[in-house]
Amino acid sequence: MREPSAPARVVQVTFDAADPKSLSIFWAHALGYVNDDPPAGFETWEEALEAFGVPPQARNSASAIHHPDGAGPRIFFQQVPEAKAGKNRVHLDVRAAPGLEGEARMAALEAECERLVARGAARLDRHEPAPPMTTGHIVMADPEGNEFCLD
Repeated sequence: MREPSAPARVVQVTFDAADPKSLSIFWAHALGYVNDDPPAGFETWEEALEAFGVPPQARNSASAIHHPDGAGPRIFFQQVPEAKAGKNRVHLDVRAAPGLEGEARMAALEAECERLVARGAARLDRHEPAPPMTTGHIVMADPEGNEFCLD
């Protein structure tokens, strides 16, 4: 007998970060996302945080981005005191070359890699296509060392 499943849930991806604002800017650029709007009645987040009495030293404790059309998960960045200590157990695959194969695929991944390196990412490794099981990808790290793949 099959167990009843839970209802579908909306997912938010959360990153621990030393600098949530800067990391959210990097990922917004990488994914084509936008920063969350400030609360109603405020032009900027800075204005809202000032009005809410948040001390200046606590104003970079969180940041969030979302797909402009609501098509992907919201990504939340929360400040933590400790640095990243090891390899990610979960990572994002950024689909930078959907539908492409072979040299055209790897050229598209290389172009995206260069674009993100210019924004503070680091290139870690290139995995060549090995048909029929893999199509090739590039492993990278964001400015705080979180690994992700260009796929």
